[in-house]
Amino acid sequence: MDWLELRIHTDHENIENLTAALISAGITGLVINDPEDVREFAAEKNTSWDYIDDELLKSATSGDAYVTVYLSGDANGAQMKESIQYALDRLTSLGIAYRTESGSIREEDWANEWKKFFKPQPIGERLIIKPSWEEVPDPKGRVIVELDPENSFGTGRHHTTQLCLEMIEKYVRDGDSIIDLGCGSGIIFISALLLGAGRAVGVDISPDAAKISRKNAGNNGIDDSRAEVYCGDAVADPELHKTVCRKYDIVAANIVADVLLNMKELFAETARQGGTLILSGIIDGRVDEVVGEIKRQGFELIEQKHRDIWNAAVFRKI
Repeated sequence: MDWLELRIHTDHENIENLTAALISAGITGLVINDPEDVREFAAEKNTSWDYIDDELLKSATSGDAYVTVYLSGDANGAQMKESIQYALDRLTSLGIAYRTESGSIREEDWANEWKKFFKPQPIGERLIIKPSWEEVPDPKGRVIVELDPENSFGTGRHHTTQLCLEMIEKYVRDGDSIIDLGCGSGIIFISALLLGAGRAVGVDISPDAAKISRKNAGNNGIDDSRAEVYCGDAVADPELHKTVCRKYDIVAANIVADVLLNMKELFAETARQGGTLILSGIIDGRVDEVVGEIKRQGFELIEQKHRDIWNAAVFRKI
């Protein structure tokens, strides 16, 4: 089997945050290299080794900190790639800097290899997500959303995205307005529009995500008159906050718990009375905390859904 080696670089202060984000996304097979830890260990007078090669020590204590993940060249590896992108997008949303480098151990064309693992995927009862290179001769009444896996979270393979889409298809009504906070690839608001929503606003802190969302919207026949996409922090940026703070029928966010909690007041500002708030990306152990804080913003919990270690919750603005 062929393998892809992915290295994710950051600094000593954030290596723990990077590792935690990967583990919380379900990535447990990883190798951590932190030169600072090696330097600290080597400086201890009670170090247990008697001798270490100088060149090896120099190599181990140079460069920045990074985590290495190995992805298999099969469907499991493709799903891992989606989980890793989820973790990296969350780091971006928290303002944590990182960079990635990758390479095939056998020097094969992984860009094309990945394609055979991204097949049309039914989600819920009404949607099917497909990459551009695949055909769906008979969608069996499902709405087709065309989405290529790119450098932004949201292809429909991760549990958090699936949970959010299942709630979208259940609660969206013809003509609804929706804001998708942390829109990533745009999969949430694009699906809502294709299911009958009238207009959408997508917001993401990543310029790449905003660009990809616009591209994906266009590929699904959605123009700027129905979907506005903005790049920035809608909580911290007063101008962007003013621009997107309207009243929406549906407010959706598929982000980790800490960011959801940071956005709690924004949810209250943007959801109309009687409107629906759909949150996903909540890991086990944070559900009660998130639900409690959202209730204190004037929402009532109407539904929860769980899959693997992930949770989604639906609220109504009262």
